[in-house]
Amino acid sequence: MTEFFHTSTSNERKREIEALLNNFAQQLGAWRFCFYFLSSSHNDYVLMYSLSVFENLINKMWLGVPSEEKMEIRSSLPKLLLTQHKTLPGFICNKLCKVIVDMGRQDWPMFYHDFFTNILQLIQTPSTTPLGLIMLKTASEELACPREDLSVARKEELRKLLLDQVPTVLGLLTDDLLSNLVHTPALAKQLSQPPPSLEAESERICALALECLSHLFSWIPLSASITPSLLTTIFHFARLGCDARSRKTPIVTTTSSATLNGRSSSPPHPLTLPSSQTDRDRLGVLAMSCINELMCKNCVPLEFQEYLLRVCQQTFYLLQRITRETNAHSVRSRLEELDESYVEKFTDFLRLFVSVHLRRIESNSQFPVVEFLALLFKYTFHQPTHEGYLSCLDIWALFLDYLTNKIRNRLEDREAIINRYEDALVLLLTEVLNRIQFRYNQTQLEELDDETLDDDQQTEWQRYLRHSLEVVAKIMELLPTHAFTTLFAALQENLDVYLGLQQCIVTTGQDQRLNVTAENDCRRLHCSLRDLSSLLQAVGRLAEYFIGDVFEARFNDALTVVERLVKVTLYGSQIKLYNMETAVPSVLKPDLVDVHAQSLAALQAYSHWLARFYGEVQRQNPEQFISIISTAMEALPPLISTKVQEKLLLSACHLLVSVATTVRPVFLINIPAVQKVFSRVTDNAAQRLPEEAQVLLCRALSNVLLLPWPNVPEPEQQWGERSNHHATLLSALTRDYRELKGSAPPQRKGQLETTKRVICQTLGVLRDIVENISSEGTKSRQICYQSMQEAAQLSLALFPAYIHQSDVTEEMLSFFLALFQGLRVQMGVPFTEQIIQTFLNMFTRQQLAESILQEGSAGCHVVEKFLKILQVVVQEPGQAFKPFLPSILSLCMEQLYPIIAERPSPDVKAELFELLFQLLHHNWRYFYRSSVLASVHRDGGDEPMENQAQFIAVMQAFGQSFLQPDIHLFKQNLGYLETLNSKHKLYHKKLFRAMMLPQFVSVLLQVLIHKSHDLLQEEIGIAVYNMASVDFSTFFSAFLPEFLAGCQGLDTSQKNVLARNFKMERDLPSFTQSVHRLVNDLRYYRLCNDSLPPGTVKL
Repeated sequence: MTEFFHTSTSNERKREIEALLNNFAQQLGAWRFCFYFLSSSHNDYVLMYSLSVFENLINKMWLGVPSEEKMEIRSSLPKLLLTQHKTLPGFICNKLCKVIVDMGRQDWPMFYHDFFTNILQLIQTPSTTPLGLIMLKTASEELACPREDLSVARKEELRKLLLDQVPTVLGLLTDDLLSNLVHTPALAKQLSQPPPSLEAESERICALALECLSHLFSWIPLSASITPSLLTTIFHFARLGCDARSRKTPIVTTTSSATLNGRSSSPPHPLTLPSSQTDRDRLGVLAMSCINELMCKNCVPLEFQEYLLRVCQQTFYLLQRITRETNAHSVRSRLEELDESYVEKFTDFLRLFVSVHLRRIESNSQFPVVEFLALLFKYTFHQPTHEGYLSCLDIWALFLDYLTNKIRNRLEDREAIINRYEDALVLLLTEVLNRIQFRYNQTQLEELDDETLDDDQQTEWQRYLRHSLEVVAKIMELLPTHAFTTLFAALQENLDVYLGLQQCIVTTGQDQRLNVTAENDCRRLHCSLRDLSSLLQAVGRLAEYFIGDVFEARFNDALTVVERLVKVTLYGSQIKLYNMETAVPSVLKPDLVDVHAQSLAALQAYSHWLARFYGEVQRQNPEQFISIISTAMEALPPLISTKVQEKLLLSACHLLVSVATTVRPVFLINIPAVQKVFSRVTDNAAQRLPEEAQVLLCRALSNVLLLPWPNVPEPEQQWGERSNHHATLLSALTRDYRELKGSAPPQRKGQLETTKRVICQTLGVLRDIVENISSEGTKSRQICYQSMQEAAQLSLALFPAYIHQSDVTEEMLSFFLALFQGLRVQMGVPFTEQIIQTFLNMFTRQQLAESILQEGSAGCHVVEKFLKILQVVVQEPGQAFKPFLPSILSLCMEQLYPIIAERPSPDVKAELFELLFQLLHHNWRYFYRSSVLASVHRDGGDEPMENQAQFIAVMQAFGQSFLQPDIHLFKQNLGYLETLNSKHKLYHKKLFRAMMLPQFVSVLLQVLIHKSHDLLQEEIGIAVYNMASVDFSTFFSAFLPEFLAGCQGLDTSQKNVLARNFKMERDLPSFTQSVHRLVNDLRYYRLCNDSLPPGTVKL
C-alpha cells in the first residue's frame, strides 16, 4: 500500500498492485486477513483498504457468505470499533461505522436484531456517546434513503423500522443529551453567577447531536415527535451564533427577554455557552441548519399552528438579538463579527420564513409582523457584504410579491393592507434608493466590479443595480404616487447638475473642453453622473406602471418624465458632452457617455406609453405629441456616426427602432432628422456602421415604411408611396450585392473575402427586415417581397457557386429560411418550388457528407439550416408542396440518416428528427389516407396504410435514437412520439402495435434498467404507460412474461417474483410505480446473483 501511494511509483507498477489487491479482495476468505490487519496495523492505507474489502463483501457479495461467517463478522467488527475507536484516526473510525451500518442495512432486524439497540446504548453510555452519534447519523443517511442495491420492499421496511425508532431517538438527543448540556437546575437558581463553560468533549457531543437532528429532519414527517421542548433546545443553540466574536471572556447566562404581545419570547432557561468562540459559532451554524430543515417543509398540519407560532416567536427573538445595538457595538459591527456561515444560514432561515410561513402567521395577533419587518430592515441594511445584502433584498422581494398577490385576491381590503405596511414600504424605498447612489453610499459602491461579466452576462455592479431596481418596481406597484415622487425628486436633483454643465464648456477654436478641474469637483461630478445613470435606469424600469388601466390616472406624471427625458437626450446630442475633453478622461468620459446612453434607453422604455398617448390624441390635438417625437428624433442624427462610441450609437438605434415599431406615428418619415438617417444609411459613400447598428437602422427605416399606421383606415395608408420608398431603400442597401449578378466567385483570396463579406452583410440586413415583418398583415409582406424579389432570385442563382463556402451558404440558407417563414405566400408556388428543387439537387449525399464530416460545426450549421427550411415546407397546409414529400423523405432516410446515425455527435440529429416529426404530424394522410368518417366507424387501429416502408424506416430511426447516449435527443424524440400518439393515435395503429410497440416498450424499460437516462425517469414511465394502455391485457399476459423471460442474470423464481409484484392496476400513478419497482428489484436481483460465488446452487 505504501508503495502504491509513493510519488516515485510508476503508473504501470500501480496498475500491477491494483490488480493484485482487487484479486485478493474477491477471494472468499480475504476478510479474515483484513480483520487481522485492522486489529494489528497502524498504517492508514492498509486500514482503509481493509475496510474497503469489508464494504465490497457486505454490499456486493453478502448473499454468498456462509451464515456462520456473517455472524462472526457481525460480532467482531462492532467489538473492534468499541476497543479501538479512541485510537483510530477519525476518517477510519467513520468508515468502520459505515461498514457496520451497511451490515444493518442488509440484516436488521432479522439476523442482526440488536443493531439499533447497540447504537442507542452507545449514545447512552457517556464514554461512547460521540461514537453512538456518528453511528446514528450514518444509519439515518444510509437507511432512510438507501441507494438502489436493495429491493423496494426492503427499502420500505427499513424506512418503517427507522420511523418506529424516531420518537426514542429524538427524546434521547434532546431530553437526555442537549437539554442536560444546555441548562442545569442549579444554574436556574443562581442566575447571578457566571456558568461554567462547555468542555471540548461536551461541545463535540452537541455538534454531533445537532448534525444527527439536521439529517433526521430532512426526511421525517412533521409529527408529534417534534415537541416544544425540542424546538426550544435547538433555538438555544441557534443563539450561540448571535454573539459577536470579539467577546473572548467566559459567557454569562443571558436573561434578557423580549415581550411579544404579553408573552416572553426569550427562552425560559438560562443558556450555558462553550468557551471557544469557534465552537460557539459552529454550534450556532449547526442549529440553524436544523431549523432550516424544519422551515423548508411547506406542508404544516393544522395541529402545528402552535408549533409554527413558537418558531415565529423564536425567530423574532433571534432577530432582535442579532440586530440589537449596545454601547460597544453598532448593528453592522456586530454582524461583521458574526461567523459568515452563521449569517448566511440565518438569511436562508429568514427567506424560508417569509416565503413559506409568513402567510400562515401574518394574521395571528400574537406575532408582531410590523415589528418583525422593522428588525428585518435593520438586518438588511447593516449587512457587511454585498452578497448578504442582495440575499436580504430577495427576501424583501418575496414579501412584496406576497403583499401584491394578497391585494389582488382581496381588492376590497387594499387600503387596510397598504395602511398597515405603508411606513415599512416608505422606509424600504428610501433606503434602497440611497444604497444605489454614490452620494450616500460611495465607499461600498466603488468596491463593486463593473467590468467582469458573470454567467448571466452582467457585471457585479449591474447585478446589484438590477436587484435593487426590482425591489423599487415592486414598491411602485403598491405605493405608486409616493414611489414616483421620491424617485423623481432624486432624478431632478442630478439632472440639474448635468444640464448645468453647459455653463462649464470652454471653446478654443474647434475644440471644446469641460472646465471642471478641481479634484473635489471632479469627484462630485463623477458621483452625480453615476447616480443620474442609475436613476435613469430606475425611471425606465417603472415605465410599465404608467400604462394599462392606470394610463389616465398617472398621465401627468408620465408626461413629466417623458418631457424631461426628451430634453436631456437632445441636450446631450447638441452639446456633444460625450466628445468633450475632460480633466479626468478615464473617469468622466465613460460617465458622460453612459448618462447619454441611459437617457435614450429610458425614453425607449416609454415607447408603449407613447403609443397609447398617440392613440388618445391622434384625432384631436396631436401637437404636444408631435413635438415630443420630433424633438426626440432630433437627438439621433449626431449619434449615428462611426466616430461615436458604440454603446451610444446602439442606444440611439434601439430608440429609433422602438418609435418606428411600437409607436408608428404617421408623420415619422417626414421628420427632417429621420430623413437624415435615411440618407446616411442609403449613402454608399458614407463609412459603413458597425454590423449591429447597421442592421438596427435598416430594420427601423424598413418598419417606418412597411408597418401599418395605427387608427388609420386602409385607403389612407399611402401604400403606393411607401412601397416606392421601400424599393428605393432596398435598392440602395443591395447595390453592391446586385453587382455580383452573373459573376463566379473570385479566385484570389483577398477578393473572395471581400465578396463573401458583401454577401453576408447584405443578407444579414435583409433577413432581419423579413423576420421583423413576418407576423404583420398581407400588405406589409407584399411590399417587402416586391422590394426583395431581385435579391432573392440573385441569392438562388449564386447559391450553387458558393456551396463549398460554408459561411456564405449558412447566411444564404438563413435568408431563405426567413423568406419561407415570413413570405411563403408572397413568393408564390413556382419560385418556392424552384428553391426547394435547387436545394434538393445541391444537397447530394456526397455534399451532405462533406458538410457534416469534414467541416466541423460550420458545415453542420449549413445542413441544420437546410433542414429547418424543409420543416417549414412540410408544415405548409394545402397541396402545393405535397409532391416534394417523397424526395424529402428519401433525402432524410436514404442520404442523410446513414451519415449521422452512427456518429456519437448530436449535431444535425435534433433537426433531422424534428423534420421527420413535423412531416408525420402535418402529413399524416400521406401514410393514412382514410377520411375522418371512415376512421370514426373503425376503432382507429386498422386503417388502410400507404408508403408503409418509409413509415417503418422513420419509426426505426426513432427507435435507434433511444439506444444512444444523448439525453437531449432522447427527451425530444420521446416527446415527439407522445405527441403523435395524442394527436394521431400512433400507438393504436395496427402496424405499430404488431411490429414496433413491444420493441419500444422493451427499449424504454432497458434504458431505465441501465440508468443511462436517469433524469428522464418520469417521462419514460409515462411513455411506457401510454404504450401499455393500448392493450393492458396483452401487456400483462404476454409482453411482461416475455420481457422477463429474456432478461439475463435472473433465475426463474426471481422472474416469477418480479412478475407477481407488478400490480395489474391500470391508473397512471400505480402503473408507473410498478414499473419503477420492477426496474429497481431487477437491478437488485442481478447484483445479488453477481455476488454469489461460482457454483452456488440456488434453491
